Amino acid sequence: MRPARSVVKISLALALTSLPLVSLQTVAPAGERVYRIGVFHVGDHVPPGLRTLRAGLAALGYEEGKNVQLDFRNLADEDAARETARTFVHNRVDLIVAFGNPTVRAARAATTETPIVMIHVSDPVAERFVNTLARPGGNATGFVFFAVSPGKHLELMREMVPRLRRVLVLTDPRDPVSPRQLAALRAAAESWKPLELVEREATDRDDLERVFRSIKLGDVDGVVSASINLQIRFTSLLIRLAAERRLPLASYRKESVQLGALFSYAPDDAAVGRRAAEYVDKLLKGARPADLPVELPTKFELVINLKTATTLGLTIPPPVLARADEITQ
Repeated sequence: MRPARSVVKISLALALTSLPLVSLQTVAPAGERVYRIGVFHVGDHVPPGLRTLRAGLAALGYEEGKNVQLDFRNLADEDAARETARTFVHNRVDLIVAFGNPTVRAARAATTETPIVMIHVSDPVAERFVNTLARPGGNATGFVFFAVSPGKHLELMREMVPRLRRVLVLTDPRDPVSPRQLAALRAAAESWKPLELVEREATDRDDLERVFRSIKLGDVDGVVSASINLQIRFTSLLIRLAAERRLPLASYRKESVQLGALFSYAPDDAAVGRRAAEYVDKLLKGARPADLPVELPTKFELVINLKTATTLGLTIPPPVLARADEITQ
């Protein structure tokens, strides 16, 4: 069964942040422009980059309640994202900030005119969001986040999990990124025989719970995802299901490690929000998305949860710990 298309009710705090702000036109000082920005994300968590995006805008002189209005929506699935994108365009927002591939696809389908700032996307050229990274063309620009091959996650898991033989690989056939992610994992596993990938498809919460129920003790030694959609939509669920089966989970962001995943290897997603604020500022001041290059991450962080490792009976080798940028106890 598909999740409801309404805004995800994760917590009271999330529900409050997901609500659109009241119109600011009546409270802005006479003659001062109020910029309206539609911001959305598909997932079971608020993207960390939202906080730093807001902080970055504030540092540039944008004050919510005075000269800018951010309408943030955290959504259950891509269908809801498409509806929201159409709403943003209908309401004539000045700019759209799209966190993740699903919302970028939705925004691109809804408008070819409203500027779009992409945050936390994978390969915008392969996804046809832009023409090239250097010269995006069209109305979208932004920041690549998923620049790490899942093969790297598999490599790190091999270093942390002794006698790693079988790895559960989750893939969403509806996720356009899945074929490339799965190919990278297969290529990596081929070079590390007798490592075996146990591939299972899932598109929603029920599918994931069914897959993990089918896994018996000793069937697999770890979990990785070949679907970005599954990672962002079901972050908390994957952490819980892996923990219940006592399986190490590779994640795409350090916040997931703090919640119980074994490790992550990825850019600092919160830092991307600050950089995105600069792009928003330029676009609101008249720059064209076509002329702002899509930026690649320059630094990647390895974050390890030692408490999770202990719970799973793992001893992380000292050379791996020495390479970690952050260790969570």
